[in-house]
Amino acid sequence: MERDQDAPAQTKRPPATDEATSRTAVPLPQKPPPEPRPAARPWSARRIPAAITALIIGAAAGLLLFDVIRVRAGSPAAAWRGRLAEELATRPLDDTSVQIGAGVIAALGLWLIILALTPGLRRQLPLQRPGARMYAVLDRTAAELRMRDAAMHVPGVSAAKVTFSQHRVAVHADVRFRAPADVKADLQAALKEQLDRLALARPPRLDVRVRPRRK
Repeated sequence: MERDQDAPAQTKRPPATDEATSRTAVPLPQKPPPEPRPAARPWSARRIPAAITALIIGAAAGLLLFDVIRVRAGSPAAAWRGRLAEELATRPLDDTSVQIGAGVIAALGLWLIILALTPGLRRQLPLQRPGARMYAVLDRTAAELRMRDAAMHVPGVSAAKVTFSQHRVAVHADVRFRAPADVKADLQAALKEQLDRLALARPPRLDVRVRPRRK
């Protein structure tokens, strides 16, 4: 009896893969995170000046409109309106009262322009912000207290006064012991470290002055 011969083993080949899927995936270069926007001082709502200006303009306009309606209705004009018209028509421009009134009105107009173009809220210091949607401020009094506490921890300092502004930090310290030059060097280092911890958006210039305490 003839033996069945085994069929030669056929090597199975892996299915052909697409070139696009067989390639190694290369990660796309990530875009660098956007740099934090410089924080500016917050703008004040100017509620009190706006309310006062609106009340004055509204009262003057309402009084004038009321008098015009009375004249249209057949009543005589108010005495103040006739007197004002007469003064404006007859009084010369070099009159002292006219110049004083013009100066006052010009000063008020300049004050309103300054209020409209400046942010205000000088007691608040903007902090650094990592994103455009985050915003934080630090009260100037709190910043002065933090800087004063840092100054009082320096050996040799018996009293310290800190005045914070937008561009300058003035520190006046009294030295009880140690050399004033050594105390000033340690004081500058401690205050510089504390100023960095405050993380202000616009760090002010540090001005340190020491003086020996008189007994």
